Amino acid sequence: MTIETTPPVRSLAPAARAVDVLGGDLTEASLRRYLEGIPGVDAVGLEQRAGGLGTRSIKTSSKRWALDKIIELIDLTTLEGADTPGKVRSLVAKAMTPDPGDLTTPRVAAVCVYGDMVPYAVAALGDAHVAKNPGGIAVAAVATAFPSGRASLTVKLADTADAVAAGADEIDMVIDRGAFLAGRYGLVFDEIVAVKEACRRPDGTYAHLKVILETGELNTYDNVRRASWLSILAGGDFIKTSTGKVSPAATLPVTLSMLEVVRDWHRLTGEKIGVKPAGGIRSSKDAIKYLVTVAETAGEEWLQPHLFRFGASSLLNDVLLQRQKMTTGHYSGADYVTID
Repeated sequence: MTIETTPPVRSLAPAARAVDVLGGDLTEASLRRYLEGIPGVDAVGLEQRAGGLGTRSIKTSSKRWALDKIIELIDLTTLEGADTPGKVRSLVAKAMTPDPGDLTTPRVAAVCVYGDMVPYAVAALGDAHVAKNPGGIAVAAVATAFPSGRASLTVKLADTADAVAAGADEIDMVIDRGAFLAGRYGLVFDEIVAVKEACRRPDGTYAHLKVILETGELNTYDNVRRASWLSILAGGDFIKTSTGKVSPAATLPVTLSMLEVVRDWHRLTGEKIGVKPAGGIRSSKDAIKYLVTVAETAGEEWLQPHLFRFGASSLLNDVLLQRQKMTTGHYSGADYVTID
């Protein structure tokens, strides 16, 4: 699809939601009108709201709950060129038993790996895999030429389909940021729709699709808001801030902006979309700020794994340390932001 013409944007079943929202035929022109008609972001106001939410406080009795909740919402991640089957098995072991010294510690939501590592993650999980146990751990795979997204659509779809066939429960795709920044919204829309269809399994169900915006390359809050709406219209189940390979990655104001979009989408359609900040969230103190922001913006019902995740590799270590401090009594309240 090109900007110069207005042919119908390809609308497969997962993206049919866009037709109703746009009020008729889904074309490049109607999509552009809708996205460019979204009110601009008051950057100063957004950053002030994020700053205020980051200073809210909670009672000491709720801090253990907050730490456990963070663990339950983590996508424990390894996305390195040097990843090996052994490293993935170690990651899965940590996901299943985060603290061998305290078996009351909850499990994480998912492990996130490259597509070729999916079979090793699935095998290591065994009966703890969510496909065998509804309360188990999911396997998320990054796809679509992660992290750059610089590949043909054919390659991106094959990348996705291979990961789903290998047992991935969730696909984290990257949008074509170059196309988005050039205003080629229809192309980005079509790719998301096509990747969503590639998430389809033989039984007709779909792997969940997380759409990575790479907000550090989108430059403005207005672009983050438009990209969030575009990703949801095209069928994304989650909108995700970052690959973790670009700085800045997740920030509280950007995540707040995305949460406002999913809140507004829910008010408009009744449908709940997830949000995943990823990259740069390393401390319990910072993670608790995100919990507050989710609860105050989208609602407390978003604080569950099918609606909110942390993409992290080192965050779990700090949460476990703070949890151990509380258990042993070696705990300083100054280590935490508090929530009313």
